[in-house]
Amino acid sequence: MLKFLRGSRKRKVAVIGLDCAAPELVFDNWRNELPTFRKLMEGGVWGDLWSSIPAITVPAWACMTASKDPGMLGIYGFRNRRDYSYDNMTIATSAAVKEPRVWDILSEAGKQVILIGVPQTFPVKPVNGHLIASFLAPSTESEFTYPASLKGEVLQIAPEYDLDVRNFRTDDKDWLLKQIQDMTEKRIRVIHHLLDTKPWDFFMWVEIGVDRLHHGFWSYMDPAHPKYTPGNKYEHVIRDYYRYLDGEIARMLEKMPDDTAIIVASDHGAKAMQGGVCVNEWLWRNGYLALQENPPEGMLTPFAKADIDWGKTTAWGEGGYYCRIALNVEGREPNGVVKRDNYEAVRDELIERFTSMPGPDGKPLGTRCFKPQDIYRRVRNVPPDILVYWGDLWWRSVGSLGHGTHFTFENDTGPDDANHAENGMFILYDPKSPDKNRRVEGRHLMDVGPTVLELMGLLVPGDMIGKRLFGG
Repeated sequence: MLKFLRGSRKRKVAVIGLDCAAPELVFDNWRNELPTFRKLMEGGVWGDLWSSIPAITVPAWACMTASKDPGMLGIYGFRNRRDYSYDNMTIATSAAVKEPRVWDILSEAGKQVILIGVPQTFPVKPVNGHLIASFLAPSTESEFTYPASLKGEVLQIAPEYDLDVRNFRTDDKDWLLKQIQDMTEKRIRVIHHLLDTKPWDFFMWVEIGVDRLHHGFWSYMDPAHPKYTPGNKYEHVIRDYYRYLDGEIARMLEKMPDDTAIIVASDHGAKAMQGGVCVNEWLWRNGYLALQENPPEGMLTPFAKADIDWGKTTAWGEGGYYCRIALNVEGREPNGVVKRDNYEAVRDELIERFTSMPGPDGKPLGTRCFKPQDIYRRVRNVPPDILVYWGDLWWRSVGSLGHGTHFTFENDTGPDDANHAENGMFILYDPKSPDKNRRVEGRHLMDVGPTVLELMGLLVPGDMIGKRLFGG
């Protein structure tokens, strides 16, 4: 049975989620150009918000709202191994999240919620209020709202409502910019409709456009990017988008009661992608991955299409903003070769070789590796054996074969300028708190869920592992 804090009063809490928003842009570079963010900072507390490991949209937003780590959720990325076979993968939809999230707890307590674009809300589940699913919904032809009748309202206000920009890894930057701008404008139009017409106690919106813009345009903005050219046509598009969001958020806040507590948060940040580590190429050339036939050099072969000799393979890896390494363990995988008694020795050997790997310039790459059992409170489902942050996330993981080298400066899944940074951002503006204009350290995205519940007068469940963003 849910319990309320003694003496708690009815509060509204709004969470504005900006996927991939970078703290250095909001807090430092453009602070004086973002008056709404600056006002919230001056009236509250703010700082870096450390992400989950892995620092990626799925599972980060679920970790934030359930206050559980990825191991407890059993979700280690968008795609996860369903079992210990070699090719049975599953997408982490809402069905993969077995732990209650803040809106589930609030709905049970009789609080009314509005959710827009929060990752892993498709397929939609009932809430006490209104929900519009995120980019994991295949299209607006699907049942992407709760209640189902809300779909008609959304499409009447924005007939071509976009859940995502599907092909954001493209060289057609004019097209990409327009798609992101149009998608965000339609979503904001719908948000205003919901704020005008639906009752709510808890509001949460996550905008994926920030992430798509960073991946598409970071090299045009950041002098630290190897492909940056001063004075280019797109140099200010990211700044201008942040300015646009700042203005639109101001309009939203005008529709909220003056005592509403506001949380602005991102699931991770962004950093200039220096290149990619061809993980399976490295594993193959170093004797850990065996092929029935060598890949033709210069003709890239996706790992899923490579002819793997599993009976002679020790390990393989996945591409992405981070890397997941799987060992081929005897008695676990169908053709496993790593003896169980030798499992830790092989894992430690790979970690030592990865962390000592130099970059293409011969200097230390600075790679970090993690064993799931060391970083999670519990490990559910089928975890990777090793998680790898190549070059401390300045480098991405490239899974394809045929590069002829361990490093590449072109992404094998399409143009992409940014990798994910571990530090996202948060601002907590609570008009009832005396704590003003204070930067705080050491906050984690799992602190957001307990903070919401405390602000709304509910006791925090004992199995939530986050603390609170304010105080201390």
